[in-house]
Amino acid sequence: MATDNAEDTGDLSISLVQKMLSAVTGSVLTSLLVTPLDVVRIRLQSQQHTASTSHTRPYAATLPITQFRDLPPNLGISACCREVFWINNNAPYCVAGPTIAPITPPSAACAVEEIERRSFNSTLDGLRKIAKHEGPRTLWRGLSPTLVMAVPANVIYFAGYDWLRTSSTSPFKGTVPDSYSPLVAGATARVLAAIAVSPIEMFRTRMQAAHHASTPAGHFRETFDGLREMVAAQGIHSLWRGLTLTLWRDVPFSAIYWWGYEGGRNVLTDVRGRAEARKDGLEFSLGVGTDKVRRRYRSRSRENHTATLTDSFVAGAASGSVAALVTTPFDVGKTRQQVVRHMGDGQGTGSKAANFIRPEDRSMPRFLWHIFKEQGMPGLFKGWAARCLKVAPACAIMISSYEIGKKMANDINERKGVRRHEN
Repeated sequence: MATDNAEDTGDLSISLVQKMLSAVTGSVLTSLLVTPLDVVRIRLQSQQHTASTSHTRPYAATLPITQFRDLPPNLGISACCREVFWINNNAPYCVAGPTIAPITPPSAACAVEEIERRSFNSTLDGLRKIAKHEGPRTLWRGLSPTLVMAVPANVIYFAGYDWLRTSSTSPFKGTVPDSYSPLVAGATARVLAAIAVSPIEMFRTRMQAAHHASTPAGHFRETFDGLREMVAAQGIHSLWRGLTLTLWRDVPFSAIYWWGYEGGRNVLTDVRGRAEARKDGLEFSLGVGTDKVRRRYRSRSRENHTATLTDSFVAGAASGSVAALVTTPFDVGKTRQQVVRHMGDGQGTGSKAANFIRPEDRSMPRFLWHIFKEQGMPGLFKGWAARCLKVAPACAIMISSYEIGKKMANDINERKGVRRHEN
């Protein structure tokens, strides 16, 4: 009976600690490899949309000079003695030395140069410009909070998914059909993980979205001070700002991903089983119901590490790509909501005092509808290439590392069991 149950779950004697270690290993590898793409994705999604900027009204009449008093006193001077800032996301001003003045025709070339340097047209363009103007190390900005976030998030996510999906004590066992259990278990595990690490993700997103040139320690300190001021002004709950959009993005993503991954692994396992049966001159039986599940688990338990790595990598990359593309609009909304207030969080509620409601303050459906009306479908899918290029290898590396780690742990446990039996 124990053997049958093990075959049903596919985990055999793998302990929770071993699953956690497998998830940690995958998290570290994934974070190191895909952080540059994440930095570019956030920059692409949070940069100013030029179509919404007014070009008809005089810049001098846009804002009173008192709005500039909170600018940092140590602003750097660029090669052409100008630095362009987007004040309230709608007016470019040049700053030179102690004076602040609107852009004039003689300095237009400088403004164009600075705007071009800060504007990304594609994922590759973003990687090139960030490395050139801010240094290659900037591409790994936010790696520390990424690791701090990824490790507990993936431990909760993957270990939680395995428990919800396979444990006999899972609340979904016997209540959700097997064909839909990956969808339900994946969505539930993601909700728990997202709630746990939302404050860390807020910190990471704001740190990666910063454009100012300074040391990594300066970026860390600046972001930390900004969050501290935000909590003091708006309360501890502000650390979970954007959680609703995060859940709108991550819950359907996880449901689609795990459903697609389990289906993809099953297809690859069946293809491998047919090939092996044909090689041995045997007739392949797909099976039905519980027999089909047990056959697949037995087949996977006999796989070598290369086969497990290949199947999980391919299934994870394919499923992750589809899930990432479908949920990109929610990712765009989440990112913009979290970073648009970067300059105003430490200054209280000035915009609200002026009876001004920003689009990012609206509910998720209304905010995404605003993006669609303003920018169309390209606005909703801004950064989709960077997101898919990041998510596909990330999912592939993470799930294959996790599966290989579990298989190695299972092999170790089996050898220990054989030795105990012999003794």
